Amino acid sequence: MSDAAADRRGDTWFGHPKGLLFLSFTEAWERFSFYGMRGLLVLYMVQELLLPGRIEKIAGMAGYRAAVESVFGPLSTTAFASQTFGLYAGFVYFTPLFGGIVADRWLGARKTVLIGIALMTAGHLAMSFDASFLLALLLLVLGSGCLKGNVAAQVGHLYPRDDESRRTRGFTVFSTGINVGAMLGPLLCGLLAQVYGWHFGFGLAAVMMLLAGAVYIAGWRHFADDKPLRRNATTPAMQSADWRMLGLVFVVVALNLFWILPYDQSANIGMLWVAGSVDLATPLGNVPPAWFNAEDPLASVLIAPVLVALWSWQARRGTEPHDTGKMAQGSVVMALSMLALAAGAWQTGVSGKAAIVWPAIAYFLSGVAFMFSWPTILALVSRRAPPGVNAMAVAAAYLALFVSGIVVGWLGRFYEQMPHWQFWLLHAAMCLAGAVLLTILGPMLRRRMDALDAQPSSAPG
Repeated sequence: MSDAAADRRGDTWFGHPKGLLFLSFTEAWERFSFYGMRGLLVLYMVQELLLPGRIEKIAGMAGYRAAVESVFGPLSTTAFASQTFGLYAGFVYFTPLFGGIVADRWLGARKTVLIGIALMTAGHLAMSFDASFLLALLLLVLGSGCLKGNVAAQVGHLYPRDDESRRTRGFTVFSTGINVGAMLGPLLCGLLAQVYGWHFGFGLAAVMMLLAGAVYIAGWRHFADDKPLRRNATTPAMQSADWRMLGLVFVVVALNLFWILPYDQSANIGMLWVAGSVDLATPLGNVPPAWFNAEDPLASVLIAPVLVALWSWQARRGTEPHDTGKMAQGSVVMALSMLALAAGAWQTGVSGKAAIVWPAIAYFLSGVAFMFSWPTILALVSRRAPPGVNAMAVAAAYLALFVSGIVVGWLGRFYEQMPHWQFWLLHAAMCLAGAVLLTILGPMLRRRMDALDAQPSSAPG
């Protein structure tokens, strides 16, 4: 199926190619498992796994800790858990670059995604045992590398190359599916972990990966044609204009690091702050800290139809913001999220415990910020990147999350060294700096990309 084949055949779903439905639900259940496990990870390490008597049971832990501390210096249990979380969260988004190369050059996206689903299922099962904890993280990193960028690239292949507005809305729908899974994962895995134990939460994540595989196979015929490039001898080499386009695209992606860093920190140190510094008591019992990781995607799900309707209305009036404008708006919203955490931490310094309303506001706003920015990033990369390396380029966009994971883990050490309200205020300042840079540099970058798009293409689009 070519880029516009679904439109020609009438094989559509609410105005979008039907493949979008299956890819969205595949990603929904994969994100259920990923975010369900991620919401437990740092709490599990700090509260149980890394304590004396348990840490000795983890195969390879002594060598791993020695390697980490040789780079980052001696670490407390909290700092070591934060750095481990950061390395895991980072490499989960580093390996998609290689998954994109595998898909583009050898196996195609569909086969590569199936391998990723199998590896991630095995990784979630391995989380159920102390001894295989590090192996589990490795399997999850490799599986995500095969899956992440290739599913997103397949979404881009469903649309004509020059259809910016509908492609962006399609990625917003796709990201809504992501957030449905990301919302349910922490809720259900967090509940099982609190009631029955950590490993029940990890086990449910494995089950949902199997469901993701079933949905993906069911939608197989609705996906775009998927032939590796090495089988197509007529594909021309990339030209200098293609390389310049890639460079401009990744400058835009890099500018989004200023909000991605605080966003990732909310799932790392944010969970420790909620667990230790927020009054979680309610008339119905204590709220599991992991549930705040579910509020973020809930907000994304709720705001998605609002944004789609708003942008469609603006498009009809000729006032829809360009991609970089939407990203700048998302950065401002993310700054407000961090300011809410800073306000809660300030209250903690006075009364001992922050009111639950502060993290409730913060995690809601972070979900809104995500929907302004991340689907827009994926849409821009999938539309602007040259066809010959499109899957690899979409996967490479996730390198921003790799950098963020590593830096977030390192920044986490300062949580124990400075007032917590200052820690979160620093993250708010990052977001505002990103908004300013996107506002100033965005129009210039967009003009240069438009000029390159106007040149004759080096490969069919």
